[in-house]
Amino acid sequence: MKTQNTTALERSRAIYRGDKAREAALDDFYRALITPGTLVFDIGAHVGDRTACFRRLGARVIALEPQPDCAALLRDEFSTDAQTQIIQAAIGAQKGSARLHRNESNPTVSTLSTDFIAAARDAEGWREQNWTSEIDVPVLTLDDLIATHGVPIFIKIDIEGFEHEALKGLSQAVLALSFEFTTIQRDVARACIARLSELGYKSFRSSLGETLAFAQATPLYAAQIKAWVLTLPNAANSGDIYAWL
Repeated sequence: MKTQNTTALERSRAIYRGDKAREAALDDFYRALITPGTLVFDIGAHVGDRTACFRRLGARVIALEPQPDCAALLRDEFSTDAQTQIIQAAIGAQKGSARLHRNESNPTVSTLSTDFIAAARDAEGWREQNWTSEIDVPVLTLDDLIATHGVPIFIKIDIEGFEHEALKGLSQAVLALSFEFTTIQRDVARACIARLSELGYKSFRSSLGETLAFAQATPLYAAQIKAWVLTLPNAANSGDIYAWL
């Protein structure tokens, strides 16, 4: 018998993993960031579309996903791939454990952040989302991952409003990284940019939604990308900000 969460995961796989044209677009977009034979961290792997992309581009991948169903799906898919390690854990500012709020009808927005849930409650396009269950999950830091696995060439972070907490647990800059932002939590995006500036990042670009294209023709400085985030209409909803040293 299928549960609500099983059906939701099947829907996510159909959206994120069932389109060969989308896979090709992912590869084209990330090819400029990923060098064959290098290490990449996929933080918030969900159903593994980025993990699979990074592997197609020849990277070794450490993928973290705290949701048990998603992690089990990923372990099954990559069980024979020695260049991919799936870790069932979240990323935060400190090692320990945290409460994961599960959206069982839409697992892609399950979150550790109660502020994210509060921001979504009255926001256009988000009101239908419900976080109906909770589980405790282990939490690691990005520094923990680097100490265990080495320094990656790229880190992708997509953890539903908890991105700044993740960056608090990173004390050294890597060549490039990205973090997801939403227009319902612009303050989190600005805090992430400020943290990255502290770490020495100077160049920023963004990609809205799943366009897989940069919104800026050339990189921006930190102050410019912060200002750009503020100018976005609420309907822009979400995207990713990329940072380079």
